[in-house]
Amino acid sequence: MTAGPLAGLSAATTVVGVIGDPVAHSLSPYLHNTAFAELGLDWVSVGFRVEAGRTAEALVGARALGVRGLSVTMPHKDEAARLVPQCSPLASRLGAVNCLVDAGGAWRGENTDGAGLVAALRHRDGFTPAGRRCLVVGAGGAARAVIAALADAGATEVIVVNRTPDRAAAALALAGAVGRAGIPADVASCDLVVNATPVGMGAGTGAGGPPWPIDPALLHAGQTVVDLIYHPSETPWMAAARAQGASVANGLGMLVHQAALQLVAWTGLEPPVEAMWAAARDR
Repeated sequence: MTAGPLAGLSAATTVVGVIGDPVAHSLSPYLHNTAFAELGLDWVSVGFRVEAGRTAEALVGARALGVRGLSVTMPHKDEAARLVPQCSPLASRLGAVNCLVDAGGAWRGENTDGAGLVAALRHRDGFTPAGRRCLVVGAGGAARAVIAALADAGATEVIVVNRTPDRAAAALALAGAVGRAGIPADVASCDLVVNATPVGMGAGTGAGGPPWPIDPALLHAGQTVVDLIYHPSETPWMAAARAQGASVANGLGMLVHQAALQLVAWTGLEPPVEAMWAAARDR
């Protein structure tokens, strides 16, 4: 039997963490500590509240304290990408990092968000984007990571629906030749639909709430529909999509698998994904 998370900490324990503001709600430390316990590593992950504008101080301080790696969440993803001496090609394309790795005494920036969603889809349903038509609602940071990951995973088309044309164009550039701007009606011919906005939290136009990200009447059986929100576990839009016969998932899988990929970057070890999934469901 493995020891529980945080058991046996000492002055020799290797420290990683997550920086953000707010950060108290973050599941990253819990997921990573579960994984460290499963792997028998004398490592611990903790949360560091870092206010906007203090990213540089946090990165210097973490290096000085010997912190081995950092998860990076809002509002620091873009600033961290500008500050670190090196980034992975993907993180450079996105201009954002969600993971910092100790690379010989300096930070290297990575971005595991989009790859986390692709891994979650494969783990849950055996769904792979290769050869599929995908539609993403939104053009913010999460949407951009997903758009790049779907294109890199071999999607034949990545359609972006967004209210602001300039932001949509910038996001589409990440998909290269397979990206195009779309309209909600394009969803009918897509295999995967991802809502990367908070709009699905509302009750929909017909119920007096904000508009749906995509009218659920356009969705149908045979589609995989993902809302990147994971609290609550099912948004009204997800429930409406399920009622149309679509296979529905929330953003918890993306959270688990992006954390698992961070663990690989830090340790080089195979992550205990099932244990991390179980931990996420328990919270």
